[in-house]
Amino acid sequence: MKQITLAAIGAIVILTLAYCAQDTPKTTPEAKAATTSVDPVKRGEYLVTIGGCNDCHSPKVMTQMGPEPDPARLLSGHPANEPLPAITDKKVTAPGQWVLFSSGLTATVGPWGTSFAANLTPDDTGIGNWTEAQFFKAIREGKSKGLDGTRPMLPPMPWFNIAKMTDDDLRAMFVYLKSLKPVKNVVPNPIPPTS
Repeated sequence: MKQITLAAIGAIVILTLAYCAQDTPKTTPEAKAATTSVDPVKRGEYLVTIGGCNDCHSPKVMTQMGPEPDPARLLSGHPANEPLPAITDKKVTAPGQWVLFSSGLTATVGPWGTSFAANLTPDDTGIGNWTEAQFFKAIREGKSKGLDGTRPMLPPMPWFNIAKMTDDDLRAMFVYLKSLKPVKNVVPNPIPPTS
């Protein structure tokens, strides 16, 4: 029995080494050139899509498949005219308890208070007058509006994950966001937690 077990372990090791030794595909110079010559707007759209930015920053419309981003208000943040229902039991959002999302997923309530997804369209109520440097500071340092001396970005914004993107990727995202249809929407300021 001991010999069978040792033989089985040996076979697993040999198969693992053989698998690991397989050639991995190499990036050809042509493939690398094609990757770097991609239209930055298309690249930015791709990154914003796979990054899930629409999940929180786009108001939703209900479809047969459930809520989907509203194409007319794409990435325009929490609608200014959308009131949130009252939370009757404040203990629900205490530390260690629950985090609540609005029905459109554009507002979140938790121990930090209430946060609202920002307007990312190129309207002046969004990122219309932002510079690329502000966008980089917002993402890399978690600074609201990409300005020194401002409050930190609040949950659930995963800026600390996005901060690890390359300059080229962040630049592509910024170029894409600046190419969107501007949507006038003054997103409410965060509401601090109540005791």
